[in-house]
Amino acid sequence: MTSYADLIAQKKLLDEQIAIARKAESQQALNTVLQLVEEFGFTAQQVFPWNPKAQKNKVAAKYRDPSTGATWTGRGKAPQWIAGKDREQFVIA
Repeated sequence: MTSYADLIAQKKLLDEQIAIARKAESQQALNTVLQLVEEFGFTAQQVFPWNPKAQKNKVAAKYRDPSTGATWTGRGKAPQWIAGKDREQFVIA
């Protein structure tokens, strides 16, 4: 039976070998990608597509406090500066 210390030593050796293999294979993969990008003239947008519409859209403010400039979208709990007041006077045109 293998001792705990021997197993830890084997694990350390394997972790080092894994790190070396990962670095070599990742470099090889990167070289392949770079070669394909150069060969076919891919753009960054083609390789890494980004769709700004997929981003979560912020809700525009509907109300503004004229004295402080603070705004509120009208969603959630009303802030103190508008709570209990006629909201028409705070509507952003």
